[in-house]
Amino acid sequence: MGSDLPDYYFRIRENGAAVFRVDTENRQRRIEMDQLAIVNVRNGEVKPQGDRVLTEEDIAAIQAWLDERVVVLARRDIDDIHRAVDYLNITTQWVQAKATDAQLDDVTDALLLAMHDLRTVLVRKKADRLMASDRAAAAED
Repeated sequence: MGSDLPDYYFRIRENGAAVFRVDTENRQRRIEMDQLAIVNVRNGEVKPQGDRVLTEEDIAAIQAWLDERVVVLARRDIDDIHRAVDYLNITTQWVQAKATDAQLDDVTDALLLAMHDLRTVLVRKKADRLMASDRAAAAED
């Protein structure tokens, strides 16, 4: 059983994880988890628990988890945006084919404001990218 479990367990938290060392090599053959540290994904900070000193192996495992977690969260962010595009299309179909007047009264203003805000930001960001691209092209000439 012990060889099937990883050496470390990361309990996901809001902005990171609590890091535990997994131990099955004890007399009772029970799974014991000893908390080593708290990891913050946003700033990469690792706070050892209490007066604990992390080993090089601990630090390497935590860094590997942190690197992978950043990739997973970035992938989820873009997946969420693609789902939002799908949901906007589904919402359009619902408005066109199924929504009652009462339902539309309930959501129209909120949708219009959110879509206006999104459109404004997207247009500004696209203009910024185009201007930066033009400046880069001019600098190459």
